[in-house]
Amino acid sequence: MYGGYYGYGFFDPTMLLVLIGALLSMWASARVKSTFSKYSRVRSMTGMTGAEAARRLLNSQGIFDVSIEAVPGQLTDHYDPRTKTLRLSEPVYRSASVSAIGVAAHECGHAIQDNVGYVPLKLRGAFVPVANLGSQLSWPLILIGLIIGGMGSTMVNIGIWMFVLVVLFQVITLPVELNASRRAVVLLDQMGILHGEEVGQTRKVLGAAALTYVAAVAASILQLLRLVILFGGRRDRD
Repeated sequence: MYGGYYGYGFFDPTMLLVLIGALLSMWASARVKSTFSKYSRVRSMTGMTGAEAARRLLNSQGIFDVSIEAVPGQLTDHYDPRTKTLRLSEPVYRSASVSAIGVAAHECGHAIQDNVGYVPLKLRGAFVPVANLGSQLSWPLILIGLIIGGMGSTMVNIGIWMFVLVVLFQVITLPVELNASRRAVVLLDQMGILHGEEVGQTRKVLGAAALTYVAAVAASILQLLRLVILFGGRRDRD
């Protein structure tokens, strides 16, 4: 059996790593929701809605083949490079708030990345199938390996490497998201869609959103560290 897994009795101190990761994720999620809510009550001076600001930003970059759609939910905004569609949540699509414009501009940042062939975005797109495979197989392989015992050590190790793929995807995602936010803030300021302190307010909204990606990376790395501590390099002990 894996001594590192069973040697702690009923208390597994490595669970503290998972707890820290979970708390980081919860904090980041609460932060982005509160920041978005705060500045969703601040109407932009231009009165543009998120959808209108997005169309103006895209057109300014010579991007006319990206459609903009409203989707249900809150903070469900995303850009789909496969269909060249910018999907904005209802609170962003129709609102003229600083938050709505900032989030819409961030998604435009991804469309711009796609248009100019931004390498990290291409890398992330190419990595999606691999990351999905790792996400689907990592834990089943680890659990099956534990149940089998003996010869299952190889399966556990493969499962850990599958989880490494998930972590790598999240690491690749981080600079893509940060770059999209940077592009958004610069363009909103340059084009006068936001004025004065509105630019700083939008930067706060996007900064809070970035924390969710940072927290996700940290949580995954902590989970990977826990797996390595418990199983990495260990063989079944008789």
